[in-house]
Amino acid sequence: MRVYVLLLTCLFFSVLGLAQRPKMMYEDTSRRGVPFSKDPHVVNFQGRYLMYYTLPPRLDVPGSGANIGIASSKDLVNWLKVGEITPEKDTAYEKNGLCAPGALVRDGKVHLFYQTYGNGKNDAICHAVSTDGIHFDRDPSNPIFHPTGDWNCGRAIDAEVCEFGGKYFLYFATRDKDFKIQMQGVATAPMNTDFGRKDWTQACDKSILYPEYTWEGECIEGASIAKKENKLYMFYAGAYNNAPQQIGVAVSEDGLNWKRLSEEPFLRNGKPGEWNSSESGHPHLFTDLDGRTYLFYQGNDDHGKTWYITQQEVLWKDGKPYLK
Repeated sequence: MRVYVLLLTCLFFSVLGLAQRPKMMYEDTSRRGVPFSKDPHVVNFQGRYLMYYTLPPRLDVPGSGANIGIASSKDLVNWLKVGEITPEKDTAYEKNGLCAPGALVRDGKVHLFYQTYGNGKNDAICHAVSTDGIHFDRDPSNPIFHPTGDWNCGRAIDAEVCEFGGKYFLYFATRDKDFKIQMQGVATAPMNTDFGRKDWTQACDKSILYPEYTWEGECIEGASIAKKENKLYMFYAGAYNNAPQQIGVAVSEDGLNWKRLSEEPFLRNGKPGEWNSSESGHPHLFTDLDGRTYLFYQGNDDHGKTWYITQQEVLWKDGKPYLK
């Protein structure tokens, strides 16, 4: 009888997991033989969607480090891998790896902002540009930004760049001096910037969003921005990976001062047996050319042994987002 009950229980959770699997489940198995795709960022470029995402180090190449994958789609659901961005030869700042891409399209080019990886407190934000969205030329001033001041450790990761109020805002995650608490910071550049190092000025000598609620743990990272009705909405990841990480939303009228929309997560991790029971993390709020918005995020059910990327459409009412 006990065996029968156990089998029924296992069957129940298996069926539940299948029922809860979203329509899009992107996976890249090229590096480790298992799905491992993180940190999505999407643009609409030259008649197709391009998704940039983090790849893990190769198991068969010692010291390969994290890299960036590129996938293409016509419908935001079905994706085909079309390229990778690997460390450029003889480039010291990214030789240990690069990851966590963020992108924007300006003047017919894709500008990619990414972080170095594997350098601890010295990790910083870099910039590259492409005319086809696949092949990128590095900014000669790389790394273009790292924070200063006693409130942080000097590290900058998870870049998100957007235009607002006549300037560009660069949102980044950093840690405190003890390398324990992850939080959000911001820098700005003028509209005529080439996104090089000389143009970025740190806008605040303190964190603009610091973990406060229990579900946020010791970490706020992965900020992604949507512009609606002269306001900025920041979709962010609360808590470290698989803690579980979940997604929250904050709003700002000036890009510097932020207020959370709720004390609770906007998107929680899944229930036991669901594909994202370990986390729903590292959001990217993609705004398409028609104004529709989609929340891309990563998840898994095995505490980070695998990683999938999915998306859900986000609707808006009375200045607040909700899931379709």
